Amino acid sequence: MTKRWALVAVAGVLAVAGCSSDLPEEPSGSGTPSSDTRKSEFFDQAEYDRQLAFRNATPQGPEGRPWEQMLEPQMVDTAKYAKPGGGYTLCFSNAAVDNPWRQVGFKTMQEEVKLHPEITDFVVLDAEAKDDKQISDIQSLTGRKCSAIIISPNTTATLTPAVEQACATGVPVIVFDRGVNTDCPVTFIHPIGGFAFGANGAEFLKETVKPGGKILALRILPGVDVLEQRWAAANEIFGGTELDVVGVEFTDGDAAKTKSIVADYIQREGKIDGVWMDAGATAVAAVEAFQDAGVDVPAMVGEDQQDFLRLWVDEGLNAVAPTYPTYQWRTPVIAAVKILKGEQVPKEWVLPQPRITGDNVREYVKQDMPPLHYAMCGCEGMPGYPGPWK
Repeated sequence: MTKRWALVAVAGVLAVAGCSSDLPEEPSGSGTPSSDTRKSEFFDQAEYDRQLAFRNATPQGPEGRPWEQMLEPQMVDTAKYAKPGGGYTLCFSNAAVDNPWRQVGFKTMQEEVKLHPEITDFVVLDAEAKDDKQISDIQSLTGRKCSAIIISPNTTATLTPAVEQACATGVPVIVFDRGVNTDCPVTFIHPIGGFAFGANGAEFLKETVKPGGKILALRILPGVDVLEQRWAAANEIFGGTELDVVGVEFTDGDAAKTKSIVADYIQREGKIDGVWMDAGATAVAAVEAFQDAGVDVPAMVGEDQQDFLRLWVDEGLNAVAPTYPTYQWRTPVIAAVKILKGEQVPKEWVLPQPRITGDNVREYVKQDMPPLHYAMCGCEGMPGYPGPWK
């Protein structure tokens, strides 16, 4: 299972700046065509097939609580980590809180901590999307009296040695959101993964856009496993169609840059028939570029941010929202408490990963929530909702 950990990431989600890259960058502005069949080191056919199959699997766990559910778990014994009586110091090394997805997720995690009286201290270090700082942060946490350490890695390969060093201390380590190239953590928590996300968007465009239609692919940045998986899956699907991928561009998650890129392609190509995105934080900016140009908004791949969902409904867009649910930020806290009580947890804790379609989008629109709030927070039933998320 060791190699799999590099391939099933979490996340979702998603520093938009300041991350070092573990892969050479694709040149921005290259207009990489759909006939480009290069596969990155993050593409693995078996894992790709596994994730796509997971989309139809029945999860185990309490109904209506997807952050506690699991897909095909292989449970591991944690008796050696048991610390009866509570009084736990839970430590968290966070890659960043530099975008709305991570901000909503972290708020949800903080509220989850409050639900566990066994946790008396919650120590958080923010790496500010810098590998070197997170390496230092993890080293600092291993020198404290942490009962358990949760790590959301900034990038994959660069953070692997630091995670291994944390594991070597004997303190239980929980990795979530993004993966690392080791299986030493007690559990690795993530939704199904990047291949599933990328495939959901690409399959929608394959079904929606006529053969020969022009597709613009918008990415955030290279080198993060979950993002690389998303594009690898989309590239695989597009390569088997007659769709014309006229450009693959990195936006840095910046709305103004996204808008500028889309405007340039509208002018250059005359018409764009579909937009694929590896994360939807700037989906509204992409839509606005078409509106500003006075042309029809094409088939869109976005995400579950409220601004995009509202625009989708208000404008009657033809869209899909693959999700990388922020409810996953609850699960590491739940896992930590289980481990410290000596209860079994999955070695790889795979969470359900819903998608939002035209048939159910209205169910997820929350008019009273901020525009950058993520619908899949799993927070609606938590004490104090919606206050802390506003």
